[in-house]
Amino acid sequence: MTTPAGSGAGFGSVSWWGLSPALDLQAESPPVDPESLAETEHKIPELDVLLLGSVDGRHMLRTLSRAALWPRRRFNFYVLENNLEAVARHVLIFSLALEEPEKMGLQERCETFLELWGNALLRPPVAAFVRAQSSRLAHLVPEPDRLEEQLPWLSLRPLKFRERDALEAVFRFWSGGEKGPEVFPMSRLWDSRLRHYLGSRYDARRGVADWDLRMKLQDRGAQVIHIQEFRRWRDTGVAFELRDASAYHVPNRTLASGRLLSHRGERVAARGYWGDIATGPFVAFGIEADDQSLLRTCNGQPVKTAGDITLHNVTELFREVAAWRGPRAIQGYLEETKSPEPDGTPTQEPFTMHFLPLDSSQTLHHKTCYKGRFQLLYVACGMVHLLSPELGACVAPGGNLVVELARYLVDLRPKELKAFSDRVGEIARAAGFAPHTGTIPSETFARFYKLGDSTRGGGDSAGLGNDCSLLHLPSRHQPLSDAAPLPTTEPMPRSHTPRWDGVLEAGAPAGRGFRVETPQGPKALVGVAALW
Repeated sequence: MTTPAGSGAGFGSVSWWGLSPALDLQAESPPVDPESLAETEHKIPELDVLLLGSVDGRHMLRTLSRAALWPRRRFNFYVLENNLEAVARHVLIFSLALEEPEKMGLQERCETFLELWGNALLRPPVAAFVRAQSSRLAHLVPEPDRLEEQLPWLSLRPLKFRERDALEAVFRFWSGGEKGPEVFPMSRLWDSRLRHYLGSRYDARRGVADWDLRMKLQDRGAQVIHIQEFRRWRDTGVAFELRDASAYHVPNRTLASGRLLSHRGERVAARGYWGDIATGPFVAFGIEADDQSLLRTCNGQPVKTAGDITLHNVTELFREVAAWRGPRAIQGYLEETKSPEPDGTPTQEPFTMHFLPLDSSQTLHHKTCYKGRFQLLYVACGMVHLLSPELGACVAPGGNLVVELARYLVDLRPKELKAFSDRVGEIARAAGFAPHTGTIPSETFARFYKLGDSTRGGGDSAGLGNDCSLLHLPSRHQPLSDAAPLPTTEPMPRSHTPRWDGVLEAGAPAGRGFRVETPQGPKALVGVAALW
């Protein structure tokens, strides 16, 4: 049951935004091997990156925006998520970021991006864009040829057929096939999550928000997050208020996720908000900037808020991406390859996003096309438990590994942050990686490089045997519970992942509350779900 101090589970079981600043993946990858050019189709070096749990595409956007500063290179991004809603958000976000300037101006694109990415409530014009774009994508997903023609940078071919069908269903829900805010009552869902998270501290939630910001986030490096914007997000879920507060009242359906629950002995699908309510979306783009004047302080207070810095950084990203992949840039790419596409074929993009099946992390190495292929592997903090020798076999010898640490998780104390970082090092070494010794130590990312033969895989984890328990963060397969106020240890082999089933409280109306049946007995389920 819920403790008096709350559940301590603010991270949620689904990630909608990153908990670390955006990276330039080219800067994280090893140098180009001249001998590998002969193996590429157009004699242009390629960067193959595998990203686990990147959720919001910030690293890919940052990489594309900085591509003009590097020698010409083609990018192949392979993205693996643990839920299809995250895949759908990737597609929606990139379709917005790459929208033609004639259809949507730069300022409108940036403001729309911030709202649909980080706000629980939307303005009506942004909600209309989400409906229209989702309807378009819902028609494209079942037709691979049309999808390739209209979105040549996107590849859904690796997905299973049932995953494509489910992805289409997600887009249809976003497009408003089910009318009315009561289908996804975001304000009520947010408040219920907050009550469960804070427990008896709910009435003092403003003081809790002040403490979490000043004594945790700001002490860990996020000094530019302003108390007013953080309080507003904690109370309402609106992180970026670009207009009057009264303009935000339409639920953001892209933050909805589904789950199977048990209701009166039957399995039913439920929809709710299971994401972050503790840290917020400010870290990804809002605490670092190339223009250092944005980070200066006056009388101990930041001159710019995290929202201001986020808007500036996203605007610069979109402007640089548009300049890099504009008609002249693409034409230059084709001329350099000396292999222009015949008339009538889609324009070849200098990058491609490939979405992999949700449960493929331990089976990728069985396919020759993935074995030893990737020069860079990125793993988010919520997906560290998937890092294994089998996954390491997909990284080329000398390739790099970047692991996101839990620095900005407010529910973790310094001792637990240190334990998490140490355990990440153990798991990485067991997967065949060694720490980078020539880099500056970071509290946000852990960096490693691949050792030995790329065919390594299977067997015990470097002497760990079957005890691969990791202080890991919740995933979709392990809903949070109040009995685990902090990240818990669970066996890593997928076959040993515990199954959790939710049960509707007796007499409770749909959408009110659920408890979870676990091997240890019933527990309160984080969040509120509305029956389909």
